[in-house]
Amino acid sequence: MFRISRITDICVTTLLLLGALLVLVYFNESQTDSYPESIHSYHGKVEHSEDHKASHTVFSLLRGRLKSQMGNLSQNLPLRCERNTTMANVYGFDSFSPMIQDFLYYRHCRSFPIILDLPNKCGGVDEPEDIFLLLVIKSSPNNYERREVLRKTWAKERSYKGKMIRRVFIIGTDGTGLEKEQLNNLVRLEHKHYNDILQWDFKDSFYNLTLKQILFLEWMGRRCLQARFLLNGDDDVFAQTDNMIEYLQDNDGSKHLFTGNLIKIAFPKRDPSSKYFVPLLIYEKDVYPPYCGGGGFLLSGYTALVIYKMSALIQILPIDDVYMGMCLAAMKLKPDPHMGVKTLGWYIPSKKIDKYDPCHLKDLLLLHKFSPRDIYFLWNEVQNPNLQCSYKTSTIVKPNKTQTV
Repeated sequence: MFRISRITDICVTTLLLLGALLVLVYFNESQTDSYPESIHSYHGKVEHSEDHKASHTVFSLLRGRLKSQMGNLSQNLPLRCERNTTMANVYGFDSFSPMIQDFLYYRHCRSFPIILDLPNKCGGVDEPEDIFLLLVIKSSPNNYERREVLRKTWAKERSYKGKMIRRVFIIGTDGTGLEKEQLNNLVRLEHKHYNDILQWDFKDSFYNLTLKQILFLEWMGRRCLQARFLLNGDDDVFAQTDNMIEYLQDNDGSKHLFTGNLIKIAFPKRDPSSKYFVPLLIYEKDVYPPYCGGGGFLLSGYTALVIYKMSALIQILPIDDVYMGMCLAAMKLKPDPHMGVKTLGWYIPSKKIDKYDPCHLKDLLLLHKFSPRDIYFLWNEVQNPNLQCSYKTSTIVKPNKTQTV
């Protein structure tokens, strides 16, 4: 009797486990198949709702759905994606630069092994930190001096008016063989000291900036879903994070927001000598959708998650800021201009005014193209409590109704 009872218990347990497994498989497949439609339905609800609680609920649903799909998968990410060698047979492939060829070989890839992770950057799973502004800074393995200056200036982790600011640098790898290994070891030591670097095992190049963005958004979906807003920018920008907090403080990140130096009309560069060269093989249309300059832009946590889900449906374009615009256009969302973000140079009202005058910079949000030395000097000048200015630029305006949905 004991043996029969034991066999019966084992059979019942096995049947229960198989049943649970079937339920999980069905649940995951049904969520994956229906998700693109769900995204569109979420957008429709937010776009036509005036009720703040309703939009916050929608954002929570979106965030919860993504969290249930992603889970805590840091130890189970796919191995390095293999390159598509058939691209070498495409007509004209041999005429492209090695960087474009590398992009085409791996264009289909959305996952690469993570070398340096930040599992607790946004708090643990049980106690997530309420991060108001996450600074997502695109860097390269060799740019140690730039990262070091930013840590000491505008990218310092802190709290401003009760709003928490956190920082991550996102990078790939550079070099080959021993050179790559030595550089990775240096980056690892830097990361061990500062705990602020996300690194993946892919070639860090201009044409892989979009891949870098997608990999970060995947990481955000696993590690930092609660971040309300993101500053996405290069490691050579001068930013005023205090001003960004002032600009965003009346929002909670549950609505669409994507703002920066808006470029309404731009055309693909077909000249192979251009840094921004995009052949017809990669992009056939004659014009890009509206987008914000990639030097730096602000977006809400809601919009970041929408872009990530849309990126699974839109083929990668090497120009990362244009690609963001493509994802927004696919969702019928618009990027908006902000007069305090200058990624393509900035207007100086008089030739008598020094373009690096701290009085002219202190009310802006972001300026592009500075050396580490200039960033360090300007930051200290702008932060000087004794700074007196006879004029002021009014650029810290609040998002209007057209900037959120």
